[in-house]
Amino acid sequence: MPEMEKVANIARDPNLNGISSFVMRVAPDRVKIELETKEVIGEMANGAQFAYWTFNGAVPGPFLRIREGDTVELTLKNNLSSVNHHNIDLHAVTGPGGGAIMTNVAPGESKTIDFKALNPGLYVYHCAHPNAATHMAHGLYGLILVEPKEGLPKVDKEFYVMQGEFYGAGALGNKGLQVFDAQKMLDAKPEYVVFSGKVKALAENMKVNVGDKIRIFFGNGGVNFVSSFHVIGEIFDTVYPEASINGALFKNVQTTLVPAGGATIVDFKLEVPGNYILVDHALSRLNRGAWGVLQVVGEQNKEIFNGIPNSSLHGHGD
Repeated sequence: MPEMEKVANIARDPNLNGISSFVMRVAPDRVKIELETKEVIGEMANGAQFAYWTFNGAVPGPFLRIREGDTVELTLKNNLSSVNHHNIDLHAVTGPGGGAIMTNVAPGESKTIDFKALNPGLYVYHCAHPNAATHMAHGLYGLILVEPKEGLPKVDKEFYVMQGEFYGAGALGNKGLQVFDAQKMLDAKPEYVVFSGKVKALAENMKVNVGDKIRIFFGNGGVNFVSSFHVIGEIFDTVYPEASINGALFKNVQTTLVPAGGATIVDFKLEVPGNYILVDHALSRLNRGAWGVLQVVGEQNKEIFNGIPNSSLHGHGD
């Protein structure tokens, strides 16, 4: 059996700066996407390691961005070092299995499908092997954005975050390699619930300025829980409920529900500097790793908020 590669950081960078937008294209195009499934060892928390199954070596998989009407040529390769067969189901695909049936790949194999992006929206993609829940509980999920023909409203910064559950045989905080526990998954009792694949994945890498309008593309890999996505100290100016684009928008939302295998898009403006904590507001999950920090720098605005900065992580009256 091939030895699994150890990666320094399993978490994908949440910053989407540099990810090309297709808003300016005036017509659909043919787009090529290449993904690789790869099984690696990564750190979940201080001293705790997991065997992750990934798209392109990190969790979540790459943020894929296409345009309504595009024809996509997608190639999925399974790294030769993998032990398991994998495939991909894209919720943006209209066709049997979302592409999964035609993309089953053994280690060292690759397959290609074509599909047309008919519906704008933000969609989950994931491995849909016959034991799909197990594959997703190892990290095999990501998001694909099908931008509407007219594009999305402009913002200053975009971020990409996904929530996921990890089921290890050892207790929360145990060190060493944590062996996957299928029974815990069936019982919906994860040891870790995290953003972007690991504890503290978003502790220091989400930075914006006062006055910035930002967008968070947020998905839920599951496999059991609904996420109650909330940013402590902020209100979402605009929510695309369940990532529906061109449908009715929600305004002035405190917390938005994201089902397992679903997504949302939230836009909001930062008026006051400080640290803003991203959470699943089923707050016991914060203790299992579901938190991140949005750092906002700039001048104070005492008309909006006048107080002594609080360094507490939680910020809910503790």
